[in-house]
Amino acid sequence: MRKKRIMVIGPRGCGKTSLVNFLNEYDGPLRRTQDTIYGKNTIDVPSAYIENAWMYKHMIALSQDAWCMLLMLDQSRCAEVYSHGFAKAFQVPVIGVINKSDLSPENEEICIRQMKTIGVDEPYFMVSVTDGTGMNELKSYLLELKERYGGYYEVHN
Repeated sequence: MRKKRIMVIGPRGCGKTSLVNFLNEYDGPLRRTQDTIYGKNTIDVPSAYIENAWMYKHMIALSQDAWCMLLMLDQSRCAEVYSHGFAKAFQVPVIGVINKSDLSPENEEICIRQMKTIGVDEPYFMVSVTDGTGMNELKSYLLELKERYGGYYEVHN
């Protein structure tokens, strides 16, 4: 049986790779690539898969290796990049993560509205990967969700 991971998707520059590094407990330099990266606990999906609707089928196929998905928005830039109801195409739990919550607080409601339009159910996690805000809450939620859904998430204390 293959190891299931947390699939992470988001637009370019939203902090996806930084979040993936946090979840994988990796403290090295950021590595930018156009390829899907299977980490210890995650699947890092390139932003090009969201920017091109014809690539959605690849994300759906990748989700077969996931036990949940983190769908990210960037609070500092409220561009609408996901299709209406996008999250409903997946058979795994989809968790909404709004990164850069410390920037542009006036955009919080816009991001929450976008999450609802995309089809992501609450709770939404307001995080800042750079200063650590909300990261432990997200990690705790993922550990609890893993137990409910039987996913595999490796954590070292």
